[in-house]
Order: sequence, then structure tokens, then C-alpha cells
Amino acid sequence: KLLAETEADEKDSEDSYEKQTKANKIAKAEKETSAKYKTKELKDTEAELAELSGDKTSEQSELDAVLEYYSSIKKQCVAKPDSYEERKARREAEINGLKDAL
Repeated sequence: KLLAETEADEKDSEDSYEKQTKANKIAKAEKETSAKYKTKELKDTEAELAELSGDKTSEQSELDAVLEYYSSIKKQCVAKPDSYEERKARREAEINGLKDAL
């Protein structure tokens, strides 16, 4: 009777071990596959990051050129009021010209 119980326990233990081993193999395969895809995704993301960094650099240089051009045009387009001394000198020259004409 004891031998039969021991053999039954051993058989149960062996079945349990086989089930656990099978589950471990499946889990290992899933994790390896997951790691492979995540590594590929990481490489793709790094490549995209490098491309976007290059795009950002070119866009930034273009923006800097546009802003520099804008600042040079702005100086030409925006009317600056004359200083008081310039207006006074122009007025005096105009008055002197009118006096000479009379």
C-alpha cells in the first residue's frame, strides 16, 4: 500500500513538473519574442529620432535665416520719428529759405 501511494505521489509530482516545465518554456518563448519586437521597435524609434533631429536642425536654421531677413527688412519698413534736433534744423532751413525768397 505504501509503495502504491509513493508511486502515485511520484507520478503526480512528475506530472506537475512536466506541466511547470511546459509553462516555463511557453513563457520563455513569449518573453524572447517580446524582447525581439521591443528591440526592433527601439531601433525604429531611434532612427525616427535621428531623422526628426535632423529635420529640427534644418528647420531651425531656416527659421533663423527668416528672422534675420525679417529684422533687416523691418529696419527699412518701419518709419522712425525724427529727433527734435533734426526737425528743428529742417524747420529753420525752411524758414530761412522762405525769408530768402521774400
